[in-house]
Amino acid sequence: MIEIDPGDVEWSPIRAQGAGGQNVNKVSTALHLRFDIRSSSLPDAVKDRLLCCGDQRISSSGVVIIKAQRYRSQERNREDALSRLRRMLEEAAFVLPERRPTRPTRASERRRVDSKVRHGQIKAGRQKISHD
Repeated sequence: MIEIDPGDVEWSPIRAQGAGGQNVNKVSTALHLRFDIRSSSLPDAVKDRLLCCGDQRISSSGVVIIKAQRYRSQERNREDALSRLRRMLEEAAFVLPERRPTRPTRASERRRVDSKVRHGQIKAGRQKISHD
């Protein structure tokens, strides 16, 4: 699991959009999370995979911007944004093991050739019959 250094995360409160009555107009409950990939304490391999993934939340300068406004309290939006960032970093850190190609078995090759021969016989049976 990747640890996120709190010093790498920059928060800026903003006003939330949508319905919510007076609370929306008075209180800045939504948050922008900014995480600079290049200057972060992540391993270099994870940084490279993040920068190459093409996610729309990553700006051209290599900054992850997550807008959290799902909840009515700033604290819950902060937790939501951090969990989304953590999920994004874990996906970038996960590497599939390299696939080792295997050879087909003799029986599977035999079945493949037999089905090709059967298919050819079916097609040959569709030809016109000559009366020689």
